[in-house]
Amino acid sequence: MPKIIFFLLFPIALIAQKDNFTKKITKVNGDLNKDGLADYVLVLQDTLSDNAPYKLEIYFAEANGSFKRILSSVKAIDPAFPEGKKGYYSGNAFSEITIKKGILSIENELLRGHFEHKFRYQNNNFELIGFSEVYSDGQGTMGQIDFNLSTGIRIKKTEPYGEDNFPVTKTQKKISMRPLPKLQDFAPFKTEYF
Repeated sequence: MPKIIFFLLFPIALIAQKDNFTKKITKVNGDLNKDGLADYVLVLQDTLSDNAPYKLEIYFAEANGSFKRILSSVKAIDPAFPEGKKGYYSGNAFSEITIKKGILSIENELLRGHFEHKFRYQNNNFELIGFSEVYSDGQGTMGQIDFNLSTGIRIKKTEPYGEDNFPVTKTQKKISMRPLPKLQDFAPFKTEYF
């Protein structure tokens, strides 16, 4: 009897594990591993899921013209609806990915601003090397953060806009992180720094 139940439930378990990342959001090409071949990064979305998560996939080009998937992550980009389609909207929204000079950037929009995470392929991993954010508090202050994780220098600047005359502030802090965060383990804003 237990064998029969197993064989009846096994196909259901397989269906439950199948992802539905069928909607292609964007695809960008560029040389990520400095081998002179154009690799590509793909962002897919599961539109059947209530929170509409994204999947980031990275493919390295091979000399024979084929591509090899080397990374897949469903954590690197926050879902479109973190609390479900009928839930609270956080104000964060995936914007785009770019590849410039071998750097992979994941860009997101905020309700009042935007942020970006930059990854470089080094030490056989995609490591987080930079974070930047521009935001408004909605009450007369603009803020800007630039964090170079390679050097450890984090600069935060705030300044007033509108009629208020708050002072401009600028702080610089050294925050050493070794090893650098890896893309396969990365999720945005899981630390106070990025």
